[in-house]
Amino acid sequence: MQTKTTNQYDAVIKTCKDLFLKKTKDYGTAWRVLRISSITDQIFIKAQRIRTLEDKKVSKVDEGIIPEYIGIINYCVIAMIQLELTSPELELEVGLVNSLFDQKINETKSLMEDKNHDYGEAWRDMRVSSLTDLILMKLLRVKQIEDNQGNTLVSEGVKANYQDIINYSVFALIKLTA
Repeated sequence: MQTKTTNQYDAVIKTCKDLFLKKTKDYGTAWRVLRISSITDQIFIKAQRIRTLEDKKVSKVDEGIIPEYIGIINYCVIAMIQLELTSPELELEVGLVNSLFDQKINETKSLMEDKNHDYGEAWRDMRVSSLTDLILMKLLRVKQIEDNQGNTLVSEGVKANYQDIINYSVFALIKLTA
């Protein structure tokens, strides 16, 4: 059954995926050279820029908040792909990248649907700035897990945090574009 959230989620992801695949055709999979920590830092920079723009309300670079959220989603997908790809091969076929993107998003969307069921879509009553703050908090957690070489006592791993970051970003984009 398609819900309003499912339809909105799919529309946001379509925009992200279209850009992701166009960039893959332009640049190949140069991102394969990035270590997970570098990807996390790139996501952090994007989230920090969003927070700065939210606070200052003025941008000196001609790119607003929406492209940054799209970038966060796409970099999180890249991170999840990198976590699981063991091949040292840098260049991946566009068809494989397309399939891997769908796989990571489908897993993440399923998580969102389960959490939406349990939380009653509480995100709809949240401010976009709160979603930004939650993303930054998740990124600080990921950085700490990375600094601890992945060792945790009770915490979920980095993949679950990337998935939450994607879902918070999708929610923010739904709120910003609705």
